[in-house]
Amino acid sequence: MTAETAAALPALMVVLAAGLWAIAVVGAQLECVDAARAGARAASRGETIEQVRSGVLSAAPDGARAEVSRDAERVRVEVRAGVRPRWGLSLPEVTVRAIAVSATEPGAGTAASTVESGTGRADPPAGQGPSSRWSGPPVGDRPDAFPSGNRSPGIGGGW
Repeated sequence: MTAETAAALPALMVVLAAGLWAIAVVGAQLECVDAARAGARAASRGETIEQVRSGVLSAAPDGARAEVSRDAERVRVEVRAGVRPRWGLSLPEVTVRAIAVSATEPGAGTAASTVESGTGRADPPAGQGPSSRWSGPPVGDRPDAFPSGNRSPGIGGGW
């Protein structure tokens, strides 16, 4: 091994570590965005604030904080999480944040404003949470399974 290689290896390790940390930060940001969007959809459909917060925290990174607010016209979900590399506990924490706002569906809103914050990671009870009401795609040959104008011939089919 030459002296140049020995001098370059520590610098290469620092660049590699910084790249891995950046990937972890981007991953946490995407988890926060997904959690906030799912929470805003669930809150706009009329799920309770506690169910929404629980669902958001189960989809967010560990240690995330969630704030859910709802009024008669809109819902707002904010998710924050701190990201610190596992190999560098003395390094500063990077905070990522995501906000999602959605219009409240008719009949699902409340007249009073409600705000609730929480931290940690909580799994919603079985059958509850942001996607508990979705039963999946339509199945079978029911008339409502697929709109008549949107049928494609599929793979290998012709028009």
